[in-house]
Amino acid sequence: MRILLVSPISKVWNSRKHIPLGLGYLAAVLEQAGHQVQIYDAVVEDEPLGDVLKRGKFEVVGITSTTPLINEAWEAAREAKAHGAITILGGPHPTLLPEESLQRPEVDLVVRGEGEDTIIEIASNLQSPVSNFQSPTSNPQPNRFESATWSRIAGLSFRDENGQIVHNPPRPLRKDLDSLPFPAHHLFKIERYTNLQPLTDGLDPRARAYTIITSRGCPYSCIYCSKAITGRTWRPRSPENVVAEWRWLVRDLKATEIGVTDDTMTLDLERAKTICRMLIAEGLNTVPWITIHGINARHTDEELLRLMKQAGCKRVGFGVESGNQRVLDSIKKQQTVDDVRRAFANARKAGLETMGFFIFGLPADTEESMEDTIRLALELDPELANFMIAAPFPGTEMYDLVLREGRLFSHDWRDFAIHDEKARFEIGDLTAELVERKWHEAYRRFYLRPSRVWRRLTSFDTWRRLPTYFSDFKRFFVGRRKG
Repeated sequence: MRILLVSPISKVWNSRKHIPLGLGYLAAVLEQAGHQVQIYDAVVEDEPLGDVLKRGKFEVVGITSTTPLINEAWEAAREAKAHGAITILGGPHPTLLPEESLQRPEVDLVVRGEGEDTIIEIASNLQSPVSNFQSPTSNPQPNRFESATWSRIAGLSFRDENGQIVHNPPRPLRKDLDSLPFPAHHLFKIERYTNLQPLTDGLDPRARAYTIITSRGCPYSCIYCSKAITGRTWRPRSPENVVAEWRWLVRDLKATEIGVTDDTMTLDLERAKTICRMLIAEGLNTVPWITIHGINARHTDEELLRLMKQAGCKRVGFGVESGNQRVLDSIKKQQTVDDVRRAFANARKAGLETMGFFIFGLPADTEESMEDTIRLALELDPELANFMIAAPFPGTEMYDLVLREGRLFSHDWRDFAIHDEKARFEIGDLTAELVERKWHEAYRRFYLRPSRVWRRLTSFDTWRRLPTYFSDFKRFFVGRRKG
């Protein structure tokens, strides 16, 4: 079958250019099964999706979506449907709210959870003589599927022959990640993915920035995280399998930088150390790498961070979230402020650059607790500080808490982008004005310190990235709140 996999782009906020690894894995298993696959990542494409659909005559279009991008995903599905394709939605948001998407005529099927096995079974069903699949036409009507044929596919939601929405039982999480093929990187326009966090940051035309995931899932229960796709069971790949892919990226694909995208890469300290030792032993430590999403401060020690540095790691990120222990406990972070201090100190001792992730406007926050967060950021002084305003995504404990005890400002999913400067809710004495004021204050106090400004001004990289800095300038100053 001719299959197009789509990752949409937001029209209201910008994100960094990382390879959507989920689509890379889906494409790999589909190609392994004999299908013709193409990937359209709107973040890096310069051709309209409609032109690609018209030229490709795809029979199936699969679209991935997070919550802030679901409107763009529906638009992509509508365009694909107009070109006669069967449309499939997957990703965190459709997994959590499948019925919402299936109530729209442009969406035919929803894949819930991990999609590799489900997409193969869907494609097989569509090729089956008993399937009601028709070749692409220009008829944009929603498709219905015979329950007897489609009800056997775990993790699938669909409309049956009577127009009723059916949710099949969930698909068990895949235990053996080593059996998956490596992502289909040959389908990505790799020369356009030069924007990790930042190493070459899109400035070196020779850069080839790849991402890798060494494990799936996270056993923790932070109230702001849903784990809709990968689940709460941590499933590591073997060190041998990880290093085999790393070797392929470095030696065959000529990677110049690598971003590790795990939620909890270092949950098993000994496994993480083994991976580092193998990278060193094989000479794969000449290519710099970073932990894009950060690692848990509790799951580090001095030896690990030293090995990471020796293995080529340039920058390590930590999910600090708050500088107030009461707030950390309220979000079930299961880490202490001292854990964070110790991790940053050990990272610096190892010679690693550091990055900190901080969240403002958590339900238990007050002006005093957010001040604690700013002070901790200044104390830790990471090379990069990423200040975010809390977003209560559906499927999270925080979302339920806000609906029950607070006031959610908008149900427009576009307003749930984590890098926006607007608070999404109020709860108790925590007002939007207070959250936004402290968030802007954090950026000013951290990035406009004389020592940091001087460091930036004396860096050649700063002048090359000047347009980016100007676009971020609004983070420093409080604007008039709308709505």
